[in-house]
Amino acid sequence: MTDLLSYAIRRFGWMLLTVWAVYTVSFVLMRAVPGNPFSSERTVPPAIERQLRARYNLDAPPIEQYTDYLVGIVTRGDLGVSIRLEDYTVNEVLAEGFPVSASLAILALVFALTLGVTAGVVSAVYRGSAGDLALMGTAVLGIAIPNFVLASLAILLFVFIIPIFPAAGWGTLRQVALPALCLGAPVAAYIARLTRAGMLEVLGREHVRTAFAKGLPKSTVILKHVLPGALLPVVSYLGPATASVLTGSLVLEKIFALPGIGSHFIYAATQRDYTLAMGMVLTYTVLLFVMNSLVDLSYAVIDPRVKLQ
Repeated sequence: MTDLLSYAIRRFGWMLLTVWAVYTVSFVLMRAVPGNPFSSERTVPPAIERQLRARYNLDAPPIEQYTDYLVGIVTRGDLGVSIRLEDYTVNEVLAEGFPVSASLAILALVFALTLGVTAGVVSAVYRGSAGDLALMGTAVLGIAIPNFVLASLAILLFVFIIPIFPAAGWGTLRQVALPALCLGAPVAAYIARLTRAGMLEVLGREHVRTAFAKGLPKSTVILKHVLPGALLPVVSYLGPATASVLTGSLVLEKIFALPGIGSHFIYAATQRDYTLAMGMVLTYTVLLFVMNSLVDLSYAVIDPRVKLQ
């Protein structure tokens, strides 16, 4: 328990340092890009632009903007007011969009784990068979094809040619199923290959051969003696998998017209909405750091030989 608490405190300290570094780099890069939030095809009168700059504190020196925004985040958890979305704070945008993105990511990860582990186990158990070659060939294609290309093909096939799913929208399982499948498919392909490699390694160990020699059923040996050890590489991959799902959802939410934070992220970048973009970047940073920390903890739980450091 002491090791766990010490580990959690250290990780929290590193998270704060990482978030601060991301905040600093993002602040500098956003203001280094030519243009500003009021640059558009319609020219804003100078008097109105001065009022807008004063309202959003953009007329202050950069170091003052940097400090004021950082203090607001640390002391009040206030990510500021969106510059381009009128009457919306960044916290309100996140509160509305995060449940949608979280639901999509969870469904995609569940699908990826279920399909990937199943395919990897079957492929390893029947190594060298036609099924093994077919599953691993499909996995290679899944890794090679980007999810936005897969989404386009899926829309053509399952929306227009075979009308099973709606093209867009949010609120029902049918509406979220297709984007979740497209988002989770590349991750499932990686998991399938990792599971197969882990299974083949564990199948050759002495305790597994001993279990077979004792006459234990094949299914019992696979599930109890082989699979737990074979899943360690998969658990390690869950951190990058979460990053892949979160970043992939940025494009897929736009393609399927889902009201998640991914669509707001793209909008903030294209419209130079400094506060909204900063809020999105910091949110994704915290999410990825927390998920990687949870993966490290679960790795130590699955394998007692792993020590938290």
